[in-house]
Amino acid sequence: MAELLDWLAATPLAEWMRLSRWGYAAVNALHVLGIALLVGAIAALDLRLLGWRRRLPLTQAARLLQPIAATGLLLALGAGCLLFLADPADYAAMPLFQIKLSLIALALANALALNLRPGIASATPRRLRLSAALSLLLWLAILVSGRFLAFV
Repeated sequence: MAELLDWLAATPLAEWMRLSRWGYAAVNALHVLGIALLVGAIAALDLRLLGWRRRLPLTQAARLLQPIAATGLLLALGAGCLLFLADPADYAAMPLFQIKLSLIALALANALALNLRPGIASATPRRLRLSAALSLLLWLAILVSGRFLAFV
């Protein structure tokens, strides 16, 4: 694993991330934009799943918000990978970073479990509420752990 991390750190892209003040800042801004799109859309959908704004049909809310969340996720993941390149060995060794990645995996598994089977439209109200509450808690924990990474 150390060899892979060393190899990643030696790539031209990693060097650019370390040395380019504006490049790093731009990638960081894209990461924050992706997080904003992802968490904003997910929070709105989760609140709808919990019963807020019941007049808005659930399928319409999901059809609107899920593509925004997916776009935000792809942007945040892509930019996050570039940020990781700035110091792969140190990030990989941080327990907080490992926790953040584990929480992201759990949040994605929760979303996939709801959407693939049984699907939002046919899930029971209890299942929708449970999935939404778990999603809100996980994404909040991801935000907090990610923010803390900047300071440790």
